[in-house]
Amino acid sequence: MDRFKSEFFFNRELSWIEFNRRVLEEAADRSQPLLERVKFLSIFSTNLDEFFMIRVSGLKRQMYSGVNEASSDGLTAQEQRELIYQGVLPQVKEQYRIFNEEIVPGLLKNDIRILKYGELGEESKKKLDKYFDEILYPVLTPIAMDSVHPFPNLVNRTLAFALVLDDPDAEIKEEKISVVQIPGNFPRFIRIDGMQGFCTLLLEDLIEANIYKLFPGMEITDCYAFRITRNADLELEEEEAGDLLTLIEEEIKKRRLGVVVRLEVEEKMPDRILDFLVNDLELDDTEIYKVDGPINLGDLMYLYSIDRRNIKDEAYTPRISSFFLEEDNFFRAIRKRDILLHHPFHSFSSVTEFIAQAAEDKNVYAIKLILYRTSGDSPIIKSLINAAENGKQVTAVVELKARFDEENNIVWAKRLENAGVHVVYGISGLKTHCKMLLVVRKEGAVMNRYLHLSTGNYNPITSRIYTDLGLFTCNEDFCKDASDLFNYLTGFSKQKDYKKFLVAPYSMRKPLIKAVEKEIESHNKNGDGRIIIKANSLVDDKVIKKLYEASKAGVKIDLIIRGICRLRPCIPEMSGNITVKSIVGRFLEHSRIYYFHNNGNPVIYSGSADIMQRNFDRRVEILYPIEHPKIKENMLEILELYLKDNVKARVLNCDGTYSRTPVDEIPEKERFNAQEYFVSEVKKKYAAETKKEYLKKLKKLKKKKIIH
Repeated sequence: MDRFKSEFFFNRELSWIEFNRRVLEEAADRSQPLLERVKFLSIFSTNLDEFFMIRVSGLKRQMYSGVNEASSDGLTAQEQRELIYQGVLPQVKEQYRIFNEEIVPGLLKNDIRILKYGELGEESKKKLDKYFDEILYPVLTPIAMDSVHPFPNLVNRTLAFALVLDDPDAEIKEEKISVVQIPGNFPRFIRIDGMQGFCTLLLEDLIEANIYKLFPGMEITDCYAFRITRNADLELEEEEAGDLLTLIEEEIKKRRLGVVVRLEVEEKMPDRILDFLVNDLELDDTEIYKVDGPINLGDLMYLYSIDRRNIKDEAYTPRISSFFLEEDNFFRAIRKRDILLHHPFHSFSSVTEFIAQAAEDKNVYAIKLILYRTSGDSPIIKSLINAAENGKQVTAVVELKARFDEENNIVWAKRLENAGVHVVYGISGLKTHCKMLLVVRKEGAVMNRYLHLSTGNYNPITSRIYTDLGLFTCNEDFCKDASDLFNYLTGFSKQKDYKKFLVAPYSMRKPLIKAVEKEIESHNKNGDGRIIIKANSLVDDKVIKKLYEASKAGVKIDLIIRGICRLRPCIPEMSGNITVKSIVGRFLEHSRIYYFHNNGNPVIYSGSADIMQRNFDRRVEILYPIEHPKIKENMLEILELYLKDNVKARVLNCDGTYSRTPVDEIPEKERFNAQEYFVSEVKKKYAAETKKEYLKKLKKLKKKKIIH
């Protein structure tokens, strides 16, 4: 494979930038309801924050450490940073153009206004000034900048003001610089009552209007907002740590003051002030982003919470699986057959209710669960605590290293431990990313196991906005594998061989590559080779090379990759049989499905793993086979519906860009939006089931002669 050169791989970071461009395109799409566009503007910003804190900071660390080795696509760290700047800067400019020229006027038409302080009435100003004097003023701390006072350690991603002051009493005129950090623990948007419609004021506008109160006797000649982004990737030496919990708590504190990787400033900030910031922060030109509007549009998600249904996607109620409607007892329902849930179209409440039932069931002896991320007030946590208090053996594998959820997970870990839950932090040096729930129940003289496997986290909040797949089963081989994997995570087990599961870091990449090879062999014999992969990212060089090999052999390959894709389609005699699509829509595509046609006897896997080195080598992951014939049909149908999408799907081009046909150029009858199709099916089935339940109740009432 030495003939593989850099031109056969897209750069990972530049591919991610293209993904975020697709998010921005959703914000630019005027056919979307207004607040949905606001939501995508917010997501674009928060995505960028994480990208700079993790990926760009990693490149900066490489440069500082003198690592000049090029990645497999041929780019050095410095070259990547320059290309990132060239790619991101115009996107940020477009983001603010959309905000200023389209979103703000659109909000105004709908009686939603982000006011300036000067637009407020006198009564509103008095109330807000009082709020400043009594609440904000005691918290704010002006910091002088001179030879005695070095640049302050501003907290990551918090807004600040750079002020130029003049002392009117000084004989020698000299500009003085001061910095005021805006506290991040106050709401960014302040609701203004007593005005028509929904009116709000940005916190920084109120502070700027009153900031003179911090400098009595001085004149403020300039005041401009800025924000810094720091390296936030935890660098853990787990092998040397006596206590992982304490280590991560210490690293989280360091994260707030990591190396600066980006400076955002108001576009109108004068060069002399900008130069001052740049010099003190030791930044280069590729780390400076001037913006024409409020810094950090990620906070716009606040506006999305406004109850204006006329400018949002039409609401719907996720349906309960018919298998759980027909059978109240979850254990009996799962005993009858495997059950597939497709979230958010199927309600996640079935998962939380199953755990709640297990916590109360007197025949349940043990519950084991992997928590990677969960919500702030999770019913799952409450059920686990309830189960422990009911005398059941409860084990929670809590991944403390779940990025940006470390603090939240530490809180839950301590709360669970205090309730008597066995809390385990997984394997040193590896992230536990797999999603698995095992319940052990005594039924007669035997202990039966019930298993839930998922592509997504046990998080009731994200389950409403991410598409994920969950499988309930009591398959003995699956349950045996789950028990063995839990023993590996919680004890000293060295289990590496599993009956059904593909388990990283020991046995995932090779079996996937073997599955591609078998599809090549099948195609050579039968001429019907087909591979469909739906995942978040396709990064791993070895798998990409094997997919190229399959394409050369004539296997038809369809890839539905939401985010990063390093595979390059359209290479003559290399990837001519490969198409790559990305779907960015109403919900965040998060499910993973690996389909191999196998001459009409499909082999299908689902699970938590993307095709990335980190998933194969540095995480505990599982992919599990789909064996129930009906669920196999369901999985293939899901894939085919996504491939049919021509509204939200973009096609990857040879140059790394993505394209799609404008919706208005597609005849209305031919338009197909996969996610909206799933929603419409939910509505139809929900209506039918509701009617069915009504008729059933009506029949009972007639039988009892309550009605005629």
